Amino acid sequence: MKLHTLSGYIQFIYLIEDEQGLLLLDGCSRADVKRVCSFIKYELKRSITDLKLIVVTHMHPDHAGGAHKLRATTGAKIAAHPNTRNWYAGMSGRTAHVIDVMLTWWVAGRLGKPKRKVWYPPLLQPDILLNDRDALPDYPAFQVVYTPGHTNHDISILHMPTQQMYVADLVVRVKGELMPPYPLCHPNQYKQSLAKVAALNVTTLYCAHVPPLANPSAVLTTMLKKAPTFPKNHWYSFKGRVLGKLRSKR
Repeated sequence: MKLHTLSGYIQFIYLIEDEQGLLLLDGCSRADVKRVCSFIKYELKRSITDLKLIVVTHMHPDHAGGAHKLRATTGAKIAAHPNTRNWYAGMSGRTAHVIDVMLTWWVAGRLGKPKRKVWYPPLLQPDILLNDRDALPDYPAFQVVYTPGHTNHDISILHMPTQQMYVADLVVRVKGELMPPYPLCHPNQYKQSLAKVAALNVTTLYCAHVPPLANPSAVLTTMLKKAPTFPKNHWYSFKGRVLGKLRSKR
């Protein structure tokens, strides 16, 4: 089994290769679809239909944006937590979806990347639903760990033989400093997720926006100290700005 790390539009892409096929540890962004398919065809010298399973850790554009297009192109199945299906539902959900797409472009601009196509369907249609402690279909060495906080449906993927873990956005980097993610919709759940991962005694954390972390215990302890008490998301940020302006006028 081999782990291939690709540089995506705004995140790292992790592709697992073995004899039976290929496993993509997250759904990438819509802008990454050609990159993934080209890597499979020209670097690995394999058919794109060898991609068998796409895990979506949560619904943000750089984690779910390429899933439907990759499935249509390769025939792979999509696996995700049940709550992914409703994350962008309703008027407030559609608004959040638009904001998240715009934030993707903003991050890309900060990285010096041009604006690319990242729009994707806001409602995921997974083939397989994953719950806490489930083994990935056809990949029994990989176990699902439910790690909400960033959203209500985040999952991480633990490779049990090596105790290495892909945690997506559990840890990010802001101005060179490791930080909890934004948005952080459920701070109490986030703290519980940190404690849950710490209890697993993981050897290495693989993140979507940070190079592999070889000292997980110290990192998780630091994130626990930095975790906010109240939610940090689009609505709370907007409300905070409005209230701040109203107070300044008094």
